[in-house]
Amino acid sequence: MSGILVVDKPQGPSSHSVVSLARRALGTRKIGHAGTLDPMATGVLVLGVNSATRLLTYLVGADKTYEATIRLGSATVTDDAEGETIAVVAPEDVAAVTDDALHREIAVLTGDIEQRPSAVSAIKVAGQRAYDRVRAGEDVVLDARRVRVDRFDVRAIRRLTDFLDVDVLVDCTSGTYIRALARDLGTALGVGGHLTALRRTRVGLFTLDNAVAPDTIRDSDVVAAADAASMLFPAWDLTEDEERDVRFGKRVKTTVADAPLVAAVRDGVLVAIVRITHGVAHVETGFPQ
Repeated sequence: MSGILVVDKPQGPSSHSVVSLARRALGTRKIGHAGTLDPMATGVLVLGVNSATRLLTYLVGADKTYEATIRLGSATVTDDAEGETIAVVAPEDVAAVTDDALHREIAVLTGDIEQRPSAVSAIKVAGQRAYDRVRAGEDVVLDARRVRVDRFDVRAIRRLTDFLDVDVLVDCTSGTYIRALARDLGTALGVGGHLTALRRTRVGLFTLDNAVAPDTIRDSDVVAAADAASMLFPAWDLTEDEERDVRFGKRVKTTVADAPLVAAVRDGVLVAIVRITHGVAHVETGFPQ
């Protein structure tokens, strides 16, 4: 059994705990993920099973969609509700934030932006995870990096006694931190901000419609590697001779249209991901039988 498993991670457990559940349910140790979710976050967690872990390379960089709630009026050390509160502004300052100002600053955070990741991210600093350094008491400030936010839509605004809660929908490139968007929005408005809820609804073509709960995982929930790869790339049905040559890593002439990535399949089994240039297929990633 080799393929892609899409899990709807609940709030609370870590992504690694969900991987452990999947390993027990499917009876294999060889399971990897295409990007974790924080314990507070829920939603789409894409796992690769057995040789399909090699497909995860092509999913890690996929665009993603999130639903989130940003609380304006206070900031935390982790930029989410799990961290210690480090600043709270007066209720009248929060009340002074207008809808127009909110939409204006959200527009500034849309498109290609320079974003400084949260200090409690998994990014390594001198070989050590940033969040480990923060827990050890260090003041960690990470370098900004370019990301793209294709959509940053306001779905609802709730004015509470002391805070302003904003429900948003975000489409973004891989590497975008929604916590950082909350932090930067609050900073721009002068009131501080952090996430109180986060749900990932899409990773590339995989959505919640494809997802199963961790405690119900079965073999039949695994999308075969060939089917998953054919969702991601054009498919090339190999002949017996082509399969043999591709498995040996040979260059193979083909009439299939040139493409940077193609799923080479034989009888419903993923043989390789290939690159086709000038009518010749070059193996990028092979998948053992």
